[in-house]
Amino acid sequence: MTVGIMLALMGLASSQIMGDNLMESIKVTPKIEIVEIPSEFSAFKQVGCSKYANVFGVHIFATLTTPEDKLSHAAGVLAQYLDNDEDGVPDNTRVLSHLVSRNVFIIMPGTEAEMERLEMDLIEDAGYRFGQDLYGEETKPDFLVDGKINVPDGGYYDGALEEILHPITHYGYANAYPEAFGTRRGSALAKCMDAARGGYFEQVPRGGPKSGYPAEAWYHYTDETCDYGCMITEYIYWALTSILGTQDFPGRHEELKVEWELNTRELVRTGDTPVYELLTDPQYKFPTKAPDGDYKPSAFPTTVIPIVAIEDED
Repeated sequence: MTVGIMLALMGLASSQIMGDNLMESIKVTPKIEIVEIPSEFSAFKQVGCSKYANVFGVHIFATLTTPEDKLSHAAGVLAQYLDNDEDGVPDNTRVLSHLVSRNVFIIMPGTEAEMERLEMDLIEDAGYRFGQDLYGEETKPDFLVDGKINVPDGGYYDGALEEILHPITHYGYANAYPEAFGTRRGSALAKCMDAARGGYFEQVPRGGPKSGYPAEAWYHYTDETCDYGCMITEYIYWALTSILGTQDFPGRHEELKVEWELNTRELVRTGDTPVYELLTDPQYKFPTKAPDGDYKPSAFPTTVIPIVAIEDED
């Protein structure tokens, strides 16, 4: 995570309310177009965004400094995470329902420095509280092409694969299946993470041989600004992308081992079997193929997505 998930504040997502009436559903299609910022999203225009894409009801906003091909790539990655078989129908409408009910958005400034200058309070004040940042500079459309990873070294990676997955799991799966993927202690995913870290830690531990963690840990994230729920969101990203194969290339293990040791599908299957079984359980409909951003739906049906009531979140 770069700046990190902008955690939800109290209140309903603005897409839920039309006048005094609660919306019951929205209709979505797999069609993706890059357009100017629609008038209903004036707050994003105020902070400097100029381009917009809607992906199954999830919003992506980009500033002028973000190249259009990178915005298009990000939209394709999002679409493939949500419709992995590319049949034009979202794979898990229960998860998508929680995303659209929260008006989840991704904001794409060109650089991290530009992100720091954006007046995000204006967006929050307009009712958009469930978002994730992704920078143009970390978005790499050339990373995965035709199933082949193309990298100069172990540090090269497409940030879209990480940052776009974060809100899907944090706002989507965690709320659609709280007992399985909730970001609090006790969920199935949290129990997997506690094992992966060598114990239950609300904060980054100190004194252990692996960046403060016990010797048996294989996940040892050390960002002290990342709380327990954030650690879970990072953990599921590492596990799922390793299962999908995007962390499996020369030099990557050496690059990641300070934080994550199981960078291949087989290493996750044998080294963290509980999370492997959880993320490959077909009932949850996680992607089985790594997104490359080249989204080509085989059909263009309309899908009705229910709007659910959102409780106060912190």
